[in-house]
Amino acid sequence: MREIILDTETTGLDPLRGDRLVEIGGIELINHFPTGRTYHVYINPERDMPEEAFRVHGLSAEFLADKPRFADLVADFWSFVEDATLVIHNASFDMGFINAELKRTGRPPFPMDRVVDTLAMARRRFPGSPASLDALCSRFGIDNSRRTRHGALLDAELLADVYIELIGGRQASFGLAEAASATRRAARGQAIQLQRPVPLAPRLTEEEIRAHAAFILEMGDKAIWYDQLPRPPEGGAALTPR
Repeated sequence: MREIILDTETTGLDPLRGDRLVEIGGIELINHFPTGRTYHVYINPERDMPEEAFRVHGLSAEFLADKPRFADLVADFWSFVEDATLVIHNASFDMGFINAELKRTGRPPFPMDRVVDTLAMARRRFPGSPASLDALCSRFGIDNSRRTRHGALLDAELLADVYIELIGGRQASFGLAEAASATRRAARGQAIQLQRPVPLAPRLTEEEIRAHAAFILEMGDKAIWYDQLPRPPEGGAALTPR
């Protein structure tokens, strides 16, 4: 399963009133694990930068003036996201801008049924609690000290960690890691011994035990049975389970 953790920065709050995208950051996940592939662009919004927006992300109109327009990079952006599920915090906001920009270039909107909103996930899981990205980083012990201002790629990186926590991925990975570790220990001959609180009553008769011990002795001292049974003392006394 391919997912893109996505974040944007904009000139304001409403794409229907002329606000535009100025930054997009994306992190690729395959089966909930980062692949190392990212997408990051600054975008010339072809308009001024309101002071309120500048205070949020620090991207000035002068800085963005020589950056590509969305129409210039839409092909690369679409090829990065088209077959993925998008994971976004407060998805309706970002998708409103993304689909408005796609519409301007004649592209179809990205389907909302392939968008996961982590804000909605957090509110369902922690009803009544703060659900901002900073609040969720604090809840899950994720270091967000670099986030002095909003930035699309940094916020996507933080959201990737938050998303894994929201879906229980870290706890699940611990279980998988322990299972893998147990398999490796067993492969090295370090079999895990599981014991019942109260041992089962033996079902073999003494005669059956002696017959089995004699059969094993015929196999020689390298028989795999000795991994679970003590080696016989000299004289060939009967083997009994450990």
